[in-house]
Amino acid sequence: MTPSNSRFTAKRQALLAKLFPSGVPPLWCPLLTHYRDDGSIDSARIGAHIRHLYPAVRGLLVPGTTGDAWELDDREIRTLIECVIGEVVPLRVSLLIGVLRPDTETILRTLADTMKWLKLRTGADDNLTAMARSGVCGFTICPPSGQELDQQAIQSSLEAALQLGFPMAIYQLPQVTKNEMSPALVAELVERFDNFYLLKDTSGQDRVALAGVNGIFLVRGAEGNYTQHLAGNGGRYDGFLLSTANCFGKQLAEVIEAGRGDDLAAAAETFSLKLGLLFDELAARAVEVPWGNPFANANKAMDHFFAYGPGALSVSPPMLHAKHRMPRQLIEAASTALTRHGLMPMQGYLS
Repeated sequence: MTPSNSRFTAKRQALLAKLFPSGVPPLWCPLLTHYRDDGSIDSARIGAHIRHLYPAVRGLLVPGTTGDAWELDDREIRTLIECVIGEVVPLRVSLLIGVLRPDTETILRTLADTMKWLKLRTGADDNLTAMARSGVCGFTICPPSGQELDQQAIQSSLEAALQLGFPMAIYQLPQVTKNEMSPALVAELVERFDNFYLLKDTSGQDRVALAGVNGIFLVRGAEGNYTQHLAGNGGRYDGFLLSTANCFGKQLAEVIEAGRGDDLAAAAETFSLKLGLLFDELAARAVEVPWGNPFANANKAMDHFFAYGPGALSVSPPMLHAKHRMPRQLIEAASTALTRHGLMPMQGYLS
């Protein structure tokens, strides 16, 4: 689904046509990162998860906040991306590589190093060819972290990254960065940089979308009230990039379809309400976990049941990046909540 061509500059439209021959996916998932018992990246489990999400989910952000991006070191991220590339290329799933780092210098270094690595692993001489051979459609960055940063400082950092010329998505994530891009700043970047084509907003305030900033693909990352935010229902967003897509990709894809005026609108609204209540309940419990972040932990607790089915309580809780297992209390809370809301899967994708 690509919005009307009139929203895009000719250069941005040409870039999108190269990156997304079938259109920009309306549903994206910030993929969970799974670990073996020794804390290493569990490539087999990640591959099974991706195949379970397909074809409802055709866009992945790896690593995103839900995938422990802020905790993983460079070596772990490279291992993770190599694993994911091996899965997305045959499926033709689009991969946004997350470069979620707290300062401008590290962001720029990581962007350059990752592009160099993509070219080496594919034998390509130019950036877009290296990306195409790897299933990569761009990079995702955040503003640098710091509550004290003003709009000029944020703008300078983002401009430095965009000037590299790589296809880019920008992530509004004040929960982590402790600052927020103004609509005016985003609009200026849209006007000046045709390689900036997607904005994810997880603030929950939707200031950029409500201000009418146009010319890029807008996806909402905040959970809850799903149907009302879609452009097909009078909202301002073209799609979603949601942590809950790790478990409910099929249903969220149906919500997006219903948002285009389909007769499934009533069912989509019912599911939207259920999922919002479920996620709020589990996120509140996940705050109590001393490792990781609530978004990742709430979804990892639910994914435990999507992987192993209703009997997942008999399976050891998932390993977290901190090399501690998820507390059994959160797994039990997920079991109770999924059952109460009628969202417990009948069978696990690892069965």
